[in-house]
Amino acid sequence: MSRCLISKAEVQGFIERCMMAVGTKQHHARSLAEVLVEGDYRGHYSHGLNRMDMYVKDIQSGICAKDGEPVVEKESAATALVDGKNLLGPVVGNFCMNLAIKKAKEVGIGWVVAHGSNHYGIAGYYAMQALQENMIGMSFTNTSPLVVPTRGKECTLGTNPISMAAPAKDGDSFVLDMATSAVALGKVELHERRGDPIPEGWGCDPQGKLTTDPKRVLRGGGLVPIGGSEATGGYKGYGLGMMVEVFCGILAGAAFSKHVRTWKVTDRVANLGQCFVAINPENFAPGFTDRMSDLMSIHRGLDP
Repeated sequence: MSRCLISKAEVQGFIERCMMAVGTKQHHARSLAEVLVEGDYRGHYSHGLNRMDMYVKDIQSGICAKDGEPVVEKESAATALVDGKNLLGPVVGNFCMNLAIKKAKEVGIGWVVAHGSNHYGIAGYYAMQALQENMIGMSFTNTSPLVVPTRGKECTLGTNPISMAAPAKDGDSFVLDMATSAVALGKVELHERRGDPIPEGWGCDPQGKLTTDPKRVLRGGGLVPIGGSEATGGYKGYGLGMMVEVFCGILAGAAFSKHVRTWKVTDRVANLGQCFVAINPENFAPGFTDRMSDLMSIHRGLDP
């Protein structure tokens, strides 16, 4: 397979032009382009340029709004409920994370949830925004049901990612960005395109049995939770996926579980739920960044 090196600016400009060509407002197109490029740049190739056609089709079909802005429906000093107005996920995500950071500056913590959103790219993109203010950031989203729970055969949970970012000294940071499924669906899709088998423990067939055939996973089967089978701790990933569903679908009043539309089927709006949290360490014990740097040094210094 041949490879070529393309600048971030060139890819971002290409995405913006594609989205504007189907009617997306320029600043919305830029929000999407920035998160997709960041996904590729950080190695999440399943959530980068690979996904652009999905966003284009959502706009073309009219199932995702071309313009408008998110609206705060209810708020307190530390919390807010936002209506994403069925806009592109990154537009909703940036709005909510900025609001969470603003609240954290004022009262120490901001917890913002949104309904009426769409796929927002990598969760870590939003958590990392808090790092610019020396804060802890967290971000969660539910997704279309793609995961078969432990002891089940039917997809009833999304990949429901979790992200947390924490600042350390001198611009260093710890960033966690992971799906609560064993793997993101896009990685299974990439294996299918290449004609490669998937590692055991990524997905199951329509009977709920683990398989290494990506076609069986994508056609009637599903992903499995982190941990794989029950014997290897899959129920823990199942529980984490449920936690994200509570924070996003249930708390935000969005669609959840089987009520979220089927992946890539545009028969109705996605109405995804998302959750954004910012925490100001200054409101807690002093020396946070020193201890974070020490924690990371301990683990970076381990013998391989």
